[in-house]
Amino acid sequence: MTTSITRHPPRDLRRSAGPGWIGGTVALIAATALAPASWGTTYSVTTEFLPPDHPLFAALMRSLPGGLILILATRALPRGMWWWKAAALGALNIGAFLPLLFVAAERLPGGVAATLGAIQPIIVAGLAVAVLREQPSIWRIGWGIAGVVGVGLVVLGPTAALDGVGILAGLTGAACMALGVTLTKHWGRPAGVGPLTFAGWQLVAGGLVLLPLTALVEGAPPGIDGSAIIGYLWLGTVGGFIAYALWFRGIGRLPVTATALLGLLSPLVAALIGSLLLSETFTAGQIAGFALALTALVAGQLNPTRQRRTRT
Repeated sequence: MTTSITRHPPRDLRRSAGPGWIGGTVALIAATALAPASWGTTYSVTTEFLPPDHPLFAALMRSLPGGLILILATRALPRGMWWWKAAALGALNIGAFLPLLFVAAERLPGGVAATLGAIQPIIVAGLAVAVLREQPSIWRIGWGIAGVVGVGLVVLGPTAALDGVGILAGLTGAACMALGVTLTKHWGRPAGVGPLTFAGWQLVAGGLVLLPLTALVEGAPPGIDGSAIIGYLWLGTVGGFIAYALWFRGIGRLPVTATALLGLLSPLVAALIGSLLLSETFTAGQIAGFALALTALVAGQLNPTRQRRTRT
C-alpha cells in the first residue's frame, strides 16, 4: 500500500452543475446524512435498551468491536505516517468526543447539551479558513448560526439549567469533533484505502482511548440481557462502523462546512424519537425550530456566491 493521499475535491467547487452531477451529489449528501440521523437514535437506544449508568462502556461497544471487525475483514493496517494520523483522528472524532459528550449529557439538560453540540458547524467553518485555507463562507456561517437557533427552539425547555463543567465539556467535545472533521478533510486518506477501512482505523484508535478510561471509571455493567445485546449491536453497526464509513466518505467528497451542517440532524432525530416515545406533540415554537434547522441544513449545502462567480 502506498502512502499517497487521495483527496476528493468539493464537487460544488470543481465541477459544473449538470443534471447527472446534481443527482449524484444529492445521493451523496443523503447517504452522508444517514450518519448523524443514526447517531440521533443513541439516546433512545441507551435509555430503552442498555443498562443504566454505563455510558463509557456503551461508547466502547460502539467503537472498538466494530473497528476490529473492519480491520480483520479488510486486512489493511495503516502505513508510515498514517499510524499517528489515524490515532489522532480516532482520538478526536471518537475517543475524546464521546466521553465529553456523556459528561455534558450528565451535567446538563439534554436540550442544552444538544444545542452546544450544534455549534460544531460554526467551529468547522472557522477551522476551514485556518487549516484548509478556504475562503470564509458567510452563507454557510450564517446558516450554521440559524441551525443552532433552530435546534435550541426544538430542544431547550424553559427550565434549562446551566453547569460550568457541563458547558465546558460540551464546547470542548464540539471543538474536538470539529477539529477531527477538518483534519479528516485536510489529510484525505491513503490511495487504495476505502471508507470502511478508514473508519475501522479510527474506531479502533478511539476504542483504545476509551478502553482504559472505561476500565478505571465504570467497568462492564452487570447482567447484560438480550435487549442490551440488541442495543449494543445497533450502536456498533448502524451507529458505529456503517455510520462512520458514510460520514468519512462524505467528508472526503463534500465541502467540509456543508458536511458539518448535516450534524444538525442528530439532535432533531433524537427530539423526534423522544416525542414519539412519550406520545407528546411539538409546540408551535418547536415546529418553527424544526423548520429553521432543516432549512439551515439544506441551504448550507448550497454555495450561491461560488455559483455566481462560475457563471461570470
